[in-house]
Amino acid sequence: MTLDDLPPGTLPAEPVVPRVDRAQPSVHKITRAEELRLHLADEIVRGTLAPGAPLDETDIARRFSVSRTPVREALRQLVASGLVESRAHRGAVVAQPSFERLTSMFEAMAELEAMCAGLAAERMTATERHGLEAIHEELRVLSYAGNPDRFHEVNERFHNAIYAGSQNGYIAEITLATRVRVQPFRRAQFRNLGRLAKSQAEHDRVVVAIMRGDKQGAAAAMRAHIELVRGEYEIYAVSV
Repeated sequence: MTLDDLPPGTLPAEPVVPRVDRAQPSVHKITRAEELRLHLADEIVRGTLAPGAPLDETDIARRFSVSRTPVREALRQLVASGLVESRAHRGAVVAQPSFERLTSMFEAMAELEAMCAGLAAERMTATERHGLEAIHEELRVLSYAGNPDRFHEVNERFHNAIYAGSQNGYIAEITLATRVRVQPFRRAQFRNLGRLAKSQAEHDRVVVAIMRGDKQGAAAAMRAHIELVRGEYEIYAVSV
């Protein structure tokens, strides 16, 4: 069944997974704090902001021409993600997970996402499957456009749809919380040459398995996808 089989005027509802990494007054509008968080996270991952570098609220607010309120929220989110540390008498400073720590985080991410994909293959409703196919098609188009930032945004929706499709709110919650911790590193890998097309091909294997109801195949495809994401980040990290 495809989107063409839906009754006229019927659109698949996008699955909702509670966000724990940002406030969302609107699901369609990025907040200023979120925009700042993403920008600072990119600078940290790229090495523009080195480990131990101070992150002064006043300086950041002046740099981006904003009040200190969104800066404070962005730094709070970065502390929660592990990219920034809040130290007594020093304020916020750039942190950097060790290679071993980051490897452990990606290993946990791979297993949690594999679990979600396997359960989604068994439990996704027809409407949720239509929604996943629609997001997958949107990513296919974006993979040709060469816009890593936009691809990353829709990629989050893709993974959220699979978390929701697991029909296990607790697993979806802890999977999302883990993804928040590795999100900046996952986002960075989209800058590698040819990565968008590769990611789309990896997603395709996950989607096909879910549509077939192949629990083991979906879990294996998702696990392989996250392992490749880790490898792509390591390639990116060496290049910057």
